Amino acid sequence: MKAADYNRSTPYIQSMVSCLSKVVDDGYKEDFIATREGLESSSSRKLYSPNEVKVITSFRFEGFSDPHDSAVLYVIETVDGVKGTLIDGCGSLADPFVFKFIADVESRNEKLMIN
Repeated sequence: MKAADYNRSTPYIQSMVSCLSKVVDDGYKEDFIATREGLESSSSRKLYSPNEVKVITSFRFEGFSDPHDSAVLYVIETVDGVKGTLIDGCGSLADPFVFKFIADVESRNEKLMIN
């Protein structure tokens, strides 16, 4: 199967790639990785805790015919101005480190809004 045929049969991939391209063009160039220790910059290896990160927005992409093909793209900015993205699968393919980190960030943001 050619790449063009694959993209036609799974349009969510085109959507995710175009969305990722747009946020990279907007300056969100860093790739982040969620680890047991925190959110890691793939280029500098610097670790960020949940209180050092803001999720600007997120995009969920649904699989065309298979729910396991779903993914979430998080657009992130750190306290020191690093802008980037974090991608996670959905359902059984979700990364537990991503889930915990994003939940901690959202919990922190809720506390800030209440105070």
